Amino acid sequence: MRVFLVTGMSGSGKSITLNVLEDAGFAVVDNLPSRFLEEITSELGESGHPLVAVSIDVRTGIRSVTELPARIGELRRAGHTVQVLFLTADTPTLVQRYSESRRRHPLSDDGVHHTLEECIEEERRQLAVLDGVGQTIDTSRLPSQTLRAWIRDFVGADVAGTTLLFESFAFKDGVPLDADLVFDVRCLPNPFYEPLLRPLSGLDAPVAKFLAAKDIVGRMVTDIGDFVERWLPSYVQDNRSYLTVAIGCTGGQHRSVYCVEELGRRFADHSTVLVRHRGLDSRGDELAQLDTK
Repeated sequence: MRVFLVTGMSGSGKSITLNVLEDAGFAVVDNLPSRFLEEITSELGESGHPLVAVSIDVRTGIRSVTELPARIGELRRAGHTVQVLFLTADTPTLVQRYSESRRRHPLSDDGVHHTLEECIEEERRQLAVLDGVGQTIDTSRLPSQTLRAWIRDFVGADVAGTTLLFESFAFKDGVPLDADLVFDVRCLPNPFYEPLLRPLSGLDAPVAKFLAAKDIVGRMVTDIGDFVERWLPSYVQDNRSYLTVAIGCTGGQHRSVYCVEELGRRFADHSTVLVRHRGLDSRGDELAQLDTK
């Protein structure tokens, strides 16, 4: 069976993720205590469901969270293919989403943590035990339609090897929390200062031509590519499901986008390569309508 586990911070987009998985043909179980994971997986398998998606988080208690890594190991030893997706977002983003949805945080009634910020930080502390168990997606300032597209990419990715993700971002928005490797390309010539190129992006031919003509840009892309190529086998040997390489410039519009596109082409022969652009995607509506699970 293929089991897709969804966990992470409340308000980070787990409901949207489960909806995408359900549309992709997964049998979805939400808010399941981890001790029932193997039982419900077996039950659904016997009922003819080879694809199962389960959401497990702090709503079922800290014990459920701390036991999750061991439960994942049990499923894998039983021969199931298990993918784990950890959704997160920065505290200001989560506070904004709760404020707009007017939902209560699941830890607000524990008798200890009273303010929303206290609840969020306690949840982050409790979930620290899951650091590194799967692929992390930072949904801060990410439009809901973009998250849906990324989840569809993850669902369709080859689960047998390491998926290589190249991601452009804007330093003005902060470094993505899902990044494994971060490279700063703000030292490169900036098309923003060319009036005709300013409204365009690194996906547009005039911007690509401008940057391709600069030797320093080519050297930067080559150096980053050489580093990734040299160390990728070590990450694969470490049984990484995903390796996220984040390339940042000031606005996430020109230089980082171009570099990510070039790196995507260089590694096109790798088993699975994904390319995404946070700075361009964030031009859409903010991910403010996420269900605060």
